[in-house]
Amino acid sequence: MKKYIITSLVAVIAATSSSFAGTETASYKKTVVPVEEPCLYRDNEFQIDAFGMGGFYRSGDPVWGGGLGLNYFFARYFGLGVEQFVAGNDGIGTEWGTFGHLFLRYPFCWGLSPYAMVGIGKIYSENKTGIGGGDVGGGLEYRFTENIGLFVDGRWFYSPDISNSGGAIARTGLRFAF
Repeated sequence: MKKYIITSLVAVIAATSSSFAGTETASYKKTVVPVEEPCLYRDNEFQIDAFGMGGFYRSGDPVWGGGLGLNYFFARYFGLGVEQFVAGNDGIGTEWGTFGHLFLRYPFCWGLSPYAMVGIGKIYSENKTGIGGGDVGGGLEYRFTENIGLFVDGRWFYSPDISNSGGAIARTGLRFAF
């Protein structure tokens, strides 16, 4: 009888001990890591500009035209560019020019990028040889996507080659970035 009581007691302890051991639970809790939005402005970025332009020379004559530009940003904040434009009016005829620029920009990754530029180049016309000069200005670019944006900028052109030279020029257009 003692043998049966000890065996029964061992069986009861073995059966009940598993109930006190606890239950196995699986944790399905996942750590959520916020995904950072990609910046719309990149390092090593090639850009193509298509723009319309207008301006006033010191003499007060308005000019209208347009052109194309190629820019390369070797860092997010610094870039070089070249542009070719055609502009004119009835008083001066048609002029075309080529300018090279250094760009300094401060892009906000949500789409807006103010920038400053300084450049040198030459303007040619029907009745004159090339007029060398420089310009300085600034602008804003807004990117809709990583590759497409709108820009507007203004600049002051000056040439030491001719007296009473210079004028305000404004451009607006589309910028395609690759």
